[in-house]
Amino acid sequence: MASPQHLAILKEGVEIWNQWREEHPTNRPDLKAIHLIHHYLREVNLSSSRLDRADLTKADLCLANLERANLDRANLTNATLYTSNLRNVSLKEADLTRADFTEANLNNADLSLAILHQAQLNRADLTDVRLYTANLKKADLSYVQLVRADMREADLSMAALGEANLREANLSFAVGSLARFVGANLTHATLYRANLSLANFCMANFMAARLSRISLIGANLIGANFYRADLSGADLTQADFREASLRIANLTHAKLAGANLSMANLTEATLWKADLSGANLYQANLYQADLKGAILTGATMPDGSSHL
Repeated sequence: MASPQHLAILKEGVEIWNQWREEHPTNRPDLKAIHLIHHYLREVNLSSSRLDRADLTKADLCLANLERANLDRANLTNATLYTSNLRNVSLKEADLTRADFTEANLNNADLSLAILHQAQLNRADLTDVRLYTANLKKADLSYVQLVRADMREADLSMAALGEANLREANLSFAVGSLARFVGANLTHATLYRANLSLANFCMANFMAARLSRISLIGANLIGANFYRADLSGADLTQADFREASLRIANLTHAKLAGANLSMANLTEATLWKADLSGANLYQANLYQADLKGAILTGATMPDGSSHL
């Protein structure tokens, strides 16, 4: 339980609390399991505090300093943390449903197993964050920095990640049906066996990304950049690759049945034993592409002819 002394000081108001923190810089506040529902805590200094299992539902924590705080299993449903400092914070298994983290700094935070359903994270800094198995359904991650983020097994279903920076992020085994990654940067990212079917990756950058055995069934990949990407064994059935760049991409054993590759650039791509049955390759650039053993039954070739 929380320290009665610390809780009493906090309830006197943010100004008094912050002054006490300044006067006792080595004192680590113990506020475990506190109940401060709908409480005004704007600009409060809760750095390094013990807040695990705290109930901060609808609390106003705008501009708060929560650096290195422990908020494991805390309830921050509908809380406002706009521009707050959450560097190195621990939010493992926390309930952050519909919480507002707009422009917050979550650099190196641990949100493993956290619930971020419908959370607002647009323009937040989540560099080096851990989101292992986190629930991000319908979350807004537009323009977010997710460089080197650990998002393995995360649920991104219907999430918005437009223009997000996911460079070197790990999304292996993640799921994200109907997620929106328009213009996202996934350079050097790892998406091994991720299931992002029906997701929108229009104009996304997958340069040198590791996408082996990914599922992108019916995905929108119009104008996306897959230069030197590894798509070996990927399920790309009925995916839309119109005008996409797949130069020097590895598509060995990839499933491209019914995919639309019209006007795509497949220069020097490896399509060894790929399934292109019924695919549309009209006006695609296949210069020096390796099609050894590829299945082209019913495919529309670059010149408009149909492969028998």
